[in-house]
Amino acid sequence: MQVLKFGGSSVADASSFRRVLEIIRKASEKDRTVVVASALSGVTDTLIRTGNLAGRGDTLYLEQINDLEKRHRTVTESLLPPDFRHETDQILSQLFEKLRDICRGAFLIREISPATSDLIAGFGELFSTRILEAACTSMGMSCRWTDAREIIRTDRSIPLPVVNQGVTYRNIREMLRSNPARIIIVPGFIASDTEGRTSTLGRGGSDYTASLIAVGGKARMLWIWTDVDGMMTADPRIVPDARTIENISYKEALEISHFGARVVYPPTIQPVVAKGIPIMVKNTFNPDGPGTLIEQDPPVGNEKIRGISGSNRIALLSMEGSGMVGIPGYSSRLFNTLTQQQINIILITQASSVHTMLVAIEEKDAEKARQAADETFAYEISLQKVEPLKVESGFSIISLIGDDMKNQSGAGGRMFEAIGRRNITIRAIAQGSSEKNVSAVVSTQDVPEAIRAVHDEFFGSPVKQVSLFIAGWGNVGKSLTSMIFTQRQHWITREGIAVHIAGICNSKRVVVKKEGLEEEDIQTALCGNGTPNINGSFIDTMLEINLRNSIFIDCTPDRYLAARYADILSSKIAVVTCNKIANSMDMAYYKKLRSISLRENVPFLYETNAGAALPVIAVIRQMNRCGDTPLRVEACLSGTLNYIFSQYDGTIPFDDIVREASRLGYAEPDPFNDLSGKDV
Repeated sequence: MQVLKFGGSSVADASSFRRVLEIIRKASEKDRTVVVASALSGVTDTLIRTGNLAGRGDTLYLEQINDLEKRHRTVTESLLPPDFRHETDQILSQLFEKLRDICRGAFLIREISPATSDLIAGFGELFSTRILEAACTSMGMSCRWTDAREIIRTDRSIPLPVVNQGVTYRNIREMLRSNPARIIIVPGFIASDTEGRTSTLGRGGSDYTASLIAVGGKARMLWIWTDVDGMMTADPRIVPDARTIENISYKEALEISHFGARVVYPPTIQPVVAKGIPIMVKNTFNPDGPGTLIEQDPPVGNEKIRGISGSNRIALLSMEGSGMVGIPGYSSRLFNTLTQQQINIILITQASSVHTMLVAIEEKDAEKARQAADETFAYEISLQKVEPLKVESGFSIISLIGDDMKNQSGAGGRMFEAIGRRNITIRAIAQGSSEKNVSAVVSTQDVPEAIRAVHDEFFGSPVKQVSLFIAGWGNVGKSLTSMIFTQRQHWITREGIAVHIAGICNSKRVVVKKEGLEEEDIQTALCGNGTPNINGSFIDTMLEINLRNSIFIDCTPDRYLAARYADILSSKIAVVTCNKIANSMDMAYYKKLRSISLRENVPFLYETNAGAALPVIAVIRQMNRCGDTPLRVEACLSGTLNYIFSQYDGTIPFDDIVREASRLGYAEPDPFNDLSGKDV
C-alpha cells in the first residue's frame, strides 16, 4: 500500500486535476493507493475569511460562498463527462447549501465559535475530493471516497486538537480491510472529536492526514506531490541554479523545513519519521523529475552540506542588564513567559558573560512578547537590574544544514566569510546542539544576496559566472563585445570564468537577457528590435535584476551614466569605465565613488581613462601600496590630445587633424569632450 498526498497547488484548476489523475492512474497500477487531497489552492483561506465575515454580521459572506461555488462548478464542467457531472453537481449543491446554513447561523448570532470555524474551514477538502473521486471513476478506475472524519479521531484542546493515534490507527486498518477499492480518496486536514464534531488538524493538516494513514496502513511509501521539484539546495526563486536534493535524511529534511523550506511541515510528518516510512517529494507539474527521497539512512555522498534555508519576518528580542550576571533563572523566566503567550522561539544566543541574551521569534508576536516580558521583569526593571526588552524587526535567518556538519571542519567559517565578502552584517549566530545546522541572522533586505553567496560557496560551479552589462555600442563597445565572444571559451578553460553579456544598450535601444546574449541577439536588438532606451531604463533594469557577479561597463561619454555610478556601486555591482566624466566632475563626487567602492568592497576601475589604456593608473596604485609616493607626473594623458599635438605643426589645419583622430578611433564620438578637457 502507498499513500499519495496532493497539495492545494496540485488541484488548483481543471488542468491541474488532469495531471493528478494521470499520476494516480500510474501509481494505482503498481500498488493499492490511498489519495489524500487538500482544498483547491486558496480555498481554505477564503473559507476562514467567509466564516469571519458571517460572524461579524457582514453579508459579503454570501458573495464569497457564491464565488467558491462558481469556481468549483467551473472545474467540474471542464473535467467531468456529462454522465458523471450530474451526480457530482448534486453532491456539491448539498455541501454548499450546508455551508450557507452554517454561515447563516453565525451571521444571525453575530458570533463564530472555534468549533464552527473548524467546520467551515474543512469544507474545501470535501469539495476537492468529491470532484477527484468522480474524475477517477469517470476514467474507469476502481475508486471510493472515504470521509476522514470517520477514521481520524481527535481530543479537542487548545490551540489545536490532539490526534488520538491509537483509535485513529485502528480505524485506518478497519477502513482498508473493509474497502475493496484499488484507490481510496480521503479529504485531508479534517477529523472529528470524541463528540463527533468536525475538527481540523491545523497547518500542514493534509500532510498529517497522509502521514497518519501511511503509518496506520503500514504503507511502503508516502508520496507528497507539490509544485516544486522536491527539496532544493536553496530557494530557486533566489538562486536560479539551485539543485534538487535527491536523497536526504529525516533529520536534515526537518532542519531545512524548520528554517523556511516549506515543502514538508515537520510536526505533520513525525508519525512516518518515527516508523521509518520513506517520503518521496515530487512535482505534480514535472512528474518525471528526480524529486527528493527522504529516508532514515540515505546514501552517503561527497556533499556534507545539504542545503541553505531561510526564514523571513523575524524579530529579535534582546534582554540585557548587569543584574543578570551570576543570577540563575532569567532565561527560564523569559522562556516560560513566551511559552505562556504561545510564542515559538526560533533561535537563541547568549553571551558567555550572561550579561545579554537574544531570542528570535516571528514578527507578528513581537509586541505581545515585549509586553509580557516587561510585565514579568517589572520588578527588576524598576531596580534597573535589567533593561526593558528591546525589540528589533526586519530580520531573517539563514541556515546551513547537513547531517555530517560536525565532521566538516570550517563549514561555519566558510559560511560567515561568504556573507562577509558581500559586506553583509551578521546580527547573531547560533549552532544546533546536534551540529546539523549553523544559522546567521541578517537584515531581510540582505537575504537574497546572502543566500546566493553561501550557495556559491558550497554548491557553486567551479566555473565562476560573470554577467556583463555594457552601455555603448560604438567603436569601443563593438570591439569589446567582439573580443568577449572570441575569448570567452579561453577564459572558461584557462581562468575558470564564464563571461556572458546579460545586457547591452546604445543611445536608442536596450536588450537584456539574464541567460546571456549572443552576437546575433545584440545586432538584431540594437539595430531596431530592442526595447527603447528611455530615461535610464537600462540602468534601472540592471539594478532591479541584480545578477550575481554583475559588472557594468561604460563605453560612452555620457554624463547621465556617469552620474549613476553611485547607485550602481551601492547595489554591489562593479563598474569598469572608459568614460572619463565621472572622474573629471567635482572632487566631492569622485571621493563619493571611491568611498562607496571601499565600503561595499566593489571594484571601481577606470584604467582606460588615461594613457591610451596603458597601465598608468595601476602602476601608480602599486607604488602607493608599496609606500613609494610619486612626487610628480608629467604627461599628456589624453590619447586624443597626444595625437593632435604630435601631428600639429602649423602646416595642416587643426580641424583636419581632429577629423583624422576621430577617423582613427582616438577621439570620442563628440571630439569636444576631448578638447574641452572633460574626457581626459
